[in-house]
Amino acid sequence: MRQAVTLDELKGMVGQTVGTSDWILVDQERIDRFADVTGDHQFIHVNPELARQTPFGTTIAHGFLTLSLMSLMGYQAMPVVEGVKMGVNYGLNRVRFLAPVKSGKRIRGHFRLADVAERAGGAVQTTYEVTVEIEDEEKPALHAEWLTVVYL
Repeated sequence: MRQAVTLDELKGMVGQTVGTSDWILVDQERIDRFADVTGDHQFIHVNPELARQTPFGTTIAHGFLTLSLMSLMGYQAMPVVEGVKMGVNYGLNRVRFLAPVKSGKRIRGHFRLADVAERAGGAVQTTYEVTVEIEDEEKPALHAEWLTVVYL
């Protein structure tokens, strides 16, 4: 359950880790469905036999699949501001894919609130530093700065 906070409480959280999502399984079925939706059927994602011959030793998730799962992670981990009418993605300042997510692995997101800025019209822009962890792996899958705007 997401934490409901006032705008002032949210501002007080700047610099803090505000939440961690649940683990999400990235299995071959999810990878294949993402390949079908995006049209990216590169063998390292969808052909286990050929992927075994690569340095990865198995199929890997698309980087953009891992990135897209941040939405689900965010719903689980980011606080919601009391009185919010709607929220939208505003973009990403920086994304780095640091390690491949092998098929069958679980990932989760850690969310650190980097900035809160009030904008015109009752909007609030937030910047989250997100690190997506791979279970039992030393290196994270990705790190991103994610911008959102909520309307109060």
